Order: sequence, then structure tokens, then C-alpha cells
Amino acid sequence: MNWQLHVLGSGAAHAAGRLGSSAAVIERDGAPQLLIDCGPDTLDRYQEAYNEPPRALYVTHLHMDHVGGLEGLFYRLWFDPDLRGRCKVFVHADLVPMLQRRVADYPNVLAEGGANFWEAFQLVPCTRGFWLDGVWYGLFATRHHRPGTSFGLVLPGALVWTGDTRPVPEALAEVGEGVACIAHDCGRVGNPSHTGMDDLEREYPADLRQRLLLYHYGDESDAQAMQQAGYRVARAGQRIALASPSWAPHQAG
Repeated sequence: MNWQLHVLGSGAAHAAGRLGSSAAVIERDGAPQLLIDCGPDTLDRYQEAYNEPPRALYVTHLHMDHVGGLEGLFYRLWFDPDLRGRCKVFVHADLVPMLQRRVADYPNVLAEGGANFWEAFQLVPCTRGFWLDGVWYGLFATRHHRPGTSFGLVLPGALVWTGDTRPVPEALAEVGEGVACIAHDCGRVGNPSHTGMDDLEREYPADLRQRLLLYHYGDESDAQAMQQAGYRVARAGQRIALASPSWAPHQAG
């Protein structure tokens, strides 16, 4: 069984028009399993790659460059009876009230009325993680603005995806142990909400830095600077081979 990470976009919010909103798809044997985040341009990129809308989506946090495509996805699903209600949206339970206010609370999602936003989806709140097609995905808290507002994703033994974050060395020491692909927010220069190259050098040991795949940067010059410093850099359209997940169903506690 072959697993891959398909990068749909790798840009920070201000760079999404050039680099694509940061989002990726976990693939198994060439088929999409899970979309991570859905920015304004993500649905078009997904549709171009797979000729269908996503059947499963995980939301890391609620900035619009990560959830701005949900309204478009609603319309795509709602008006197709074969798709309506079939897309699972996994989100940490702490984010559900904010997600409701952010994307689903506008009066009359359809001008004609008669539709509730979440009827087009299967909303699945979770805390420690969730099951999808017999595979366990874990969640962990990250550091992006207020505590409890952003959560990374772990495909045990195969992938860590941080979402937007400052460095989280304690978390990655646990969830990233033995994982060869740790996709991490990084720009050339950090700020109070995002990681910079200097933060990586200060916060993470050399072994972990060698396993990082950096995304959510500002432009191509950022990417080149990070590559020159010895880091792997994600680019839109790239597919990265992953190890097989280490958690079989009978291992879940």
C-alpha cells in the first residue's frame, strides 16, 4: 500500500494568489483520502487533480486562507444529490462554535431558503483524533494566536502536518518521533503567529530539522533561502512519498 502527500498549495495568506493557499491531500494508492484545509482556491485545485470534490476534509484552524473555500464546497455538494451530505468535515470540538459563526451562520445559505449549511456535509467533531477508512488520525494543539484555536494532524508513523503555528517542540518530540515527514509552517522571518527559520534553529534538534517539510512561506525567494539552508520546501503540485501508517485499528486505545 502506497501513501503520498500531495501539496495543493504552499503559500502564506498574502502569497496564496501566487503559491496557492496552504493545503494538501493525503493519498493512498493514488486515491485521495483526506484534504487538509480548504482555502479560497483549494477546491479548484482539488477538482483539477481528482475531477471530483473532496469526500473528507480536516480543518486545522479558522483563518479564511484555510476555510474560505467551504462556501464554494457547500454549493458544489448541495446541488448534486449524489454528493450532498457525503463529505466528512473533521474539526476539533473546540473550534465548532467558531466555525459555525465563521462560515455557517449567515441567514439563508441559499437565497430561496430551505437549506442548512451543514446538511451538505457530515460534520465530525473530535478531540484526540478520528477514524477514516479504518485509519487513525491524531490531533495535537499548536501555537497560533489564542490557545485552543489551532490543531495539527498526525498520521502515525507517516506524517505530521502542523497547520499554522509557532514552534511546538514539546508536541513534536511526542507526535513526530520516528516520522520522516513533518510538514511545518515556516517563512524566512518569524512573527508572533508563524515560525521563521531562526525559530527552527533555536527550538528544534538537528535530527528533527532534517525531517521538516516547510510550507506557508511568502514567495519563491523565501523558498530558495530555506533550501539553501538545507531544508526541504513544499511546492504546489508536489507529491511526497510517505511511510505506511503505524496504527492498525486494533491498536487504538
